[in-house]
Amino acid sequence: MGFHRFRGGVHPPDFKYFSKTSPIKNLPLPPKVIIPLLQHTGAINESLIKLGDSVEKNQKIGDSKKFISAPVHSSISGKVIAIEEFPTPTGQEILSIVVESNNRDEEIFLDRIDWEKESAEVIRDRIREAGIVGLGGAAFPTAVKLSPPKEKPINTVILNGCECEPCLTSDYRLMVEKPKEILEGFQIILKILGVKKGYIGIEDNKLEAIKNIKNQIPLLTNQANFSRNLESPNLHLTHSQMEVITLPTKYPQGAEKQLIKAITGREVPPEGLPMDVGAIVQNVSTALAIKEAVVDGKALVERVITVSGPLVKKPENFRVRIGTPISALITASGGLPADTERIIVGGPMMGIAQWTSEIPVTKGTTGILLFPEDESPNKEIEPCIRCGKCVEVCPMNLLVSEIGRYAENRDWASAKKLNVSDCMECGVCAYLCPAKRPLVQYIKWAKEQIKVESL
Repeated sequence: MGFHRFRGGVHPPDFKYFSKTSPIKNLPLPPKVIIPLLQHTGAINESLIKLGDSVEKNQKIGDSKKFISAPVHSSISGKVIAIEEFPTPTGQEILSIVVESNNRDEEIFLDRIDWEKESAEVIRDRIREAGIVGLGGAAFPTAVKLSPPKEKPINTVILNGCECEPCLTSDYRLMVEKPKEILEGFQIILKILGVKKGYIGIEDNKLEAIKNIKNQIPLLTNQANFSRNLESPNLHLTHSQMEVITLPTKYPQGAEKQLIKAITGREVPPEGLPMDVGAIVQNVSTALAIKEAVVDGKALVERVITVSGPLVKKPENFRVRIGTPISALITASGGLPADTERIIVGGPMMGIAQWTSEIPVTKGTTGILLFPEDESPNKEIEPCIRCGKCVEVCPMNLLVSEIGRYAENRDWASAKKLNVSDCMECGVCAYLCPAKRPLVQYIKWAKEQIKVESL
């Protein structure tokens, strides 16, 4: 299979060289962690423990009975010293559980599952019980995503290894260092969905990742007697059932709808979902987490995060416990320089600037970036000059300048008519805007107000 070009997009400098050669390191055990009870799209969890309780690593400490939810687990062993609201990377204050380490780091495990023999339902329940969400940044509960309605059958599964945000290299390092584990997670996803073939999309600026994933596919194939029979309870993959698609480097190549377009040629309809065109996309980090939950019995209590940017003395990729203050990662990368003007959680295009370095790492934290003042956008907002660049590069084909104008004037009805809800907030419009207009902020504001008015 070849690839299809999606509309719009930009080619910002990728700055991957800062950290792409830095192997993944384990960050030292933090003295305490702050575990927000909401780290995913959906309903907030309720605390399952109380102040003063002792907990162990991997122990479930928060859960919800709502369908769109994902439980949270303690990432260290220790004592619960607080249950109160704390700021999170999204800017919200969320009820959180603070655990003080006992420095012993005992852990409990979920029962291991022989996924080749178990039903899709059992495996999906395990994924939910492990608290797995999409680790590419969106943090949508994975078990929910792997439960499409019967009227929308899935025939295509794509593993997203694009990591198109500049500076971020955590997914790249995982593909280089753990290709076998990622592909086993991919096998589990295909088993759950009953899909015959899956694609792994990787941008062409990640050659070592492409090589390692491609080399691992036949090795994985030769390690077992694979069956192509979908009626068999043991659904395995043959070499021909996993295909790496090398994609041109272009932002936002890794966005779900754009990745589906690039690999299959299908276009998700306005206000639609990937399942509307028979596709599901999962991130490579999520596939690894699925393998670790199902095969190794681990809950999602840690993830790999890139610390990078022009100010970082030692750009690194760290495996870090959920709930660790981001200040610990900054310190491990050489400290916070005095001329730091912005701390961004996420990538430079879609990340969120922070007002403190004491917020916790959450399941959706992909990177921590430090920028000096001269790297930050011009703060002066000018009137729109009608150049049309934002419309030209918008991968969702939206009239961005008009939506921004309507939002500026609080005309939410007109913004809604222009399909503002289809915006994925990728930031390409603001990136190219010569007037430095805060188009993404305007759009977020409009989407939020439309949501409020619909309640």
